[in-house]
Amino acid sequence: MKNDDEYLILVDAEDRETGIAEKLDAHRAGALHRAFSIIIWDNHGRMLLQKRAATKYHSGGLWTNACCGHPRPGEAVEAAALRRLDEEMGISCALQALGTLTYHAAFDNGLTEHEIVHVYSGVFEGAIAPEPSEADGFQWCALADVQRDAAAMPERYSVWFRKYLDAEWPLFLAPAGT
Repeated sequence: MKNDDEYLILVDAEDRETGIAEKLDAHRAGALHRAFSIIIWDNHGRMLLQKRAATKYHSGGLWTNACCGHPRPGEAVEAAALRRLDEEMGISCALQALGTLTYHAAFDNGLTEHEIVHVYSGVFEGAIAPEPSEADGFQWCALADVQRDAAAMPERYSVWFRKYLDAEWPLFLAPAGT
């Protein structure tokens, strides 16, 4: 078997494990799998956005939430979220589980995301050190500015992040007082 990070946990509609699949095979088939997504805020009420590396297998060069990914077989979702937040953005903070949503989107390159996404939120203050193979950059933005920009130029943002904005998930995720 290849490295565990090249395999996804396949699930049913209730997020019960049904098997594993190689990452690209699962995305080619549009197989339902487990994922996570993290929205990070600072103490000034700004959201951390990541610009996905142009070399990513889909959605390269687009702005999105701070971090997203897939737990490895046998790995707890929150542990995977903490691991990837450090690997992608070079940061660590406590995360709060906010719930799950099912997401489905087909891309022009023949890949399909079909995920049950566990969404987390956290607050971070400090230096950001993105991994260049994951992120081409980052920025802290007020939610209202992100909403305006995504409405005017949706093609600049990942499909899943636009779904979060449309569902007003970030409004419920912001730290108290922002």
